[in-house]
Amino acid sequence: MSRLTLGNVVKVTAVFVFWPLLAYLVLVIGAVRKDLRTALEGLLYAGAFSMAVFVLDFWGPPALLALTAMGASGVRSWHLRDLWLPARRRWWKPEPREASTVVYPAHAQRTIPAEGSEHLPSAVAWVRTHADENRRRLPGDTHRTVLQTCQVLDALIAAEERQPIGDPRFEYELDAMAREYLPAVLREYLAIPPSRVRELQPNGRTPDEELTEQLRLLSRQSDALYASHDRRAAAELSTTGNFLRDKYGHL
Repeated sequence: MSRLTLGNVVKVTAVFVFWPLLAYLVLVIGAVRKDLRTALEGLLYAGAFSMAVFVLDFWGPPALLALTAMGASGVRSWHLRDLWLPARRRWWKPEPREASTVVYPAHAQRTIPAEGSEHLPSAVAWVRTHADENRRRLPGDTHRTVLQTCQVLDALIAAEERQPIGDPRFEYELDAMAREYLPAVLREYLAIPPSRVRELQPNGRTPDEELTEQLRLLSRQSDALYASHDRRAAAELSTTGNFLRDKYGHL
């Protein structure tokens, strides 16, 4: 989806106009999107820049600190472009509200392009393959939990391909679930020798317990994402209907 919209052009123009304040951009993005993690990261860049400019002498090492903060903020702003430069969506469709849980049907695996070196279905297939290959090493019902989570993600990816909801935050969460969180949990567990998966760790849990808990959290989050997509799709259909009734109902 194209990012060439009037709003995005205005935002990018403002960034160039206020280029000396680039170090504050990540902080602004986090504050506007109400993303605590992004806001804290931006606060680090803004604090370093403010200290270099307003507290220390701007020349010498403080100048290097200020330029480093500006550069880091600019790079991170590009990485976070989905949060502040959303793709184009139909103007009459407002942002729907989040949903919780829903019963999901089974969908065939689909292939949709996504940013990065691999597509989302490929990342999900990697998890499923490695879970099947190591099912004897996975404790309890974790193998079944992995397969169920992969099924939900496949269905969600197919639904997003058919009807994208155009929410950068939702797209980020789906991408992170399929490409980062779920593969990382499985990869980190399989890297532990089988003889040590029942040893207590400093946090009082064994690797087996950690895997079970983390997979449970990821499974619940994938269900919530699927529910959110279905509820938003229904809300968008109703919104389109209201628009058409207002425009053509009198005819």
